[in-house]
Amino acid sequence: MATVKEVAQRAGVSLGTVSNVLNRPEVVSEALRTRVQDAIAELGFVRNESARQLRAGVSRTIAMVVLDVANPFFTDVIAAAEDVAEDHDALVVMCNSANSADREARHLRRLDQQRVLGVLLTPVHDAPSAALTEVRDHGTPVVLVDRGAASGGPSSVAVDDVLGGRLAGEHLVGTGHRRIAYVGVATPLRQVEERLRGVREAVGAAGDVQVVNTTGLSVRAGSQAAARFLSQAPAERPTAVFCANDLLALGVLNECVRRGVRVPDELAVVGYDDIGFAATASVPLTSVRQPRELLGRTAVELLLAHVEGRPAQQVVFEPELVVRRSTGRRARV
Repeated sequence: MATVKEVAQRAGVSLGTVSNVLNRPEVVSEALRTRVQDAIAELGFVRNESARQLRAGVSRTIAMVVLDVANPFFTDVIAAAEDVAEDHDALVVMCNSANSADREARHLRRLDQQRVLGVLLTPVHDAPSAALTEVRDHGTPVVLVDRGAASGGPSSVAVDDVLGGRLAGEHLVGTGHRRIAYVGVATPLRQVEERLRGVREAVGAAGDVQVVNTTGLSVRAGSQAAARFLSQAPAERPTAVFCANDLLALGVLNECVRRGVRVPDELAVVGYDDIGFAATASVPLTSVRQPRELLGRTAVELLLAHVEGRPAQQVVFEPELVVRRSTGRRARV
């Protein structure tokens, strides 16, 4: 690979002139700029951006650490974050914690060593980890995504998940359901717990919420959960199910199709996130929509504001219920 020295020799200029063309082209005459640019093209020179950033102590890389890279919810959030980063000449890279606190800590420590511009993080646990504290103490801006932060903590952008659960519960109770299952992962993930809290508040004394724990938030975990509660006697099994995310709900729908259970006649299904697959499912899925693009865009904006020295902010958006055919008929009481 060609070096800066070779570019300078080919163009017949000093190393300083090449450096100015690369970093401050406005201070170089048009004639010299052309000579240097021609030499760069002829030699196929590619600047070592990592080395430049290391010398300057400033990176243009924003890292996003997510819980599950396979979940389309995070894909949409990252795509929107990247749009904003692109406008500010920054790059977004994605890391997958796979819902593992140890893996999250390893990612954070590596990113700290890389001197990234900042970190967007959906943390595994609510309490700040030692690795997260270290990153912040070293001066790297952090924004929590899809998770609120306490006053005095880092900037955060989140959705009111209690309200989201309440919207789902009110909809199901309003369409006549009294035996409702909540399908969610058993680990203490705040989003999952708050959605359960919301649906319980909505159902109240009008009915019963049966919690069906899963080992994950995947389509397969949803199918396995549905197999358990659909095996109950018809008089005991739920007439409706609210899932902690759309992947679980799609798994429930798949199991219903496999068993010949009619949706929504025999079982109404509500998901959460309103990912793209929700509207195109075998039975279009009613879902609580999170503003995924807004989460991603706002997260980067908060991070860049922190870089500029502005104080931390905690932003909370409201979700919206999108009703489709999976809950389209009134339950049989």
